[in-house]
Amino acid sequence: MSSGLQGSLMVDVAGTWLTSEDRQFLRQPEVGGLIIFARNIEHPRQVRELSAAIRAVRPDLLLAVDQEGGRVQRLREGFVRLPPMRAIADKPDAELLAEQCGWLMATEVLAVGLDLSFAPVLDLDYQRSAVVGTRSFEGDPQRAALLAGAFIRGMNAAGMAATGKHFPGHGWAEADSHVAIPN
Repeated sequence: MSSGLQGSLMVDVAGTWLTSEDRQFLRQPEVGGLIIFARNIEHPRQVRELSAAIRAVRPDLLLAVDQEGGRVQRLREGFVRLPPMRAIADKPDAELLAEQCGWLMATEVLAVGLDLSFAPVLDLDYQRSAVVGTRSFEGDPQRAALLAGAFIRGMNAAGMAATGKHFPGHGWAEADSHVAIPN
């Protein structure tokens, strides 16, 4: 009997390699994707091997990571450390730099067998949210849109779709939505 959730769940695994339990879990029809976190990552070769092992179980799964740059960069050892988006926005050639960083990030993520990075952050920085902060390009909506668009063009040029985040207005939230309900 179908649960009605076919392929709608993005899940994770605990380690740097798949256990037999992970393989069994990933075969469930409700699973449509898998996100990897820092705990799943050692170095580029290991991530490629993990991606290949996942694809051997379910070639159709969407494999993702949070690789925004700055403090949210799960792929670290053996990968280029990208600056926070705010640091890009502060440069005179910000639009070109944003596009180049989007391309570089996407190229590295795709090279290790992952399909998608949840990036860029589209929140506006209103100087209220420590969670958003420098992850955002800017507080000005037009400039933030210009720079986010450039980052997305870079991602697309590398062959990756973009997933802007978070919920609109999240930049106003003072609470960390990972641990509390923002007002």
